[in-house]
Amino acid sequence: MELSGKNVVVTGAAGGIGAALARRFHEAGANVVAADRDSARIHKAVDHLAAHSVGGGHVFGLVADVGTEQGNIDLIRESRRLLGSIDLFFANAGVGIGALLENTDENTWQTVMNINLHSHRWAAKHLIEEWVDRGDGYFCSTASAAGLLSQIGSATYSVSKHAAVAFAEWLAITYGDKGIKVSCLCPQGVNTDMLNPPSGTESLDTRGLEAVKASGNVLEPDDVAETVYQHIVEEKFLILPHPEVATYEERKVADRDRWIAGMQRLQSRILNG
Repeated sequence: MELSGKNVVVTGAAGGIGAALARRFHEAGANVVAADRDSARIHKAVDHLAAHSVGGGHVFGLVADVGTEQGNIDLIRESRRLLGSIDLFFANAGVGIGALLENTDENTWQTVMNINLHSHRWAAKHLIEEWVDRGDGYFCSTASAAGLLSQIGSATYSVSKHAAVAFAEWLAITYGDKGIKVSCLCPQGVNTDMLNPPSGTESLDTRGLEAVKASGNVLEPDDVAETVYQHIVEEKFLILPHPEVATYEERKVADRDRWIAGMQRLQSRILNG
């Protein structure tokens, strides 16, 4: 898909990967709705984008809580009002919280699953009919390398990201012959607040963060956004900004017992310094 003149929605766009995606799509000439639940940060991000971007499209900021179905309905309705239609929806919003099974309460599980998985499902649910009717539409989601491999430390993150990949695959299989395109972003370490949480904020436990940092290069959000943009132009399903993730996944599929043993050794090395 060429993005010039297209109408795009990006969630979780107040910072990190989401803000970088919004910038890159706008630079490509798209009209962009950048959405986030943090009102102050999303308006600041949009003001900066409007002031500094070289793109020719319009840009709008919306406050949206995609952790509920109604929040997704409201975001899609308002985006359609602003843009006229939605050509590409990028479900990028995500949270990295939760720890070991015995230390994670039910509210945390629900929050993580709602944002990391169900927000994708709710958005697609309220986009798909229009897209099928016109025979065209593009759904993108941010999962994680943890969705292809696993996440040391956090059960909620690992399970929700696996489910996000599975949903994207199902969507591509089910609606691909109806003109719907799907891409799924699975990065490893990216220099964002999720990997380097500000002091006092809830985050993945230390083991999970250290495991990510030990597994490969930490990329900048703009580098990830460029890779995403190129894959969308080429309409590729799986987006791997860290090429080594493909190698890790091949090893996992080839010998799962050996791969699990390797992950256990990595966890032990992190725990024991």
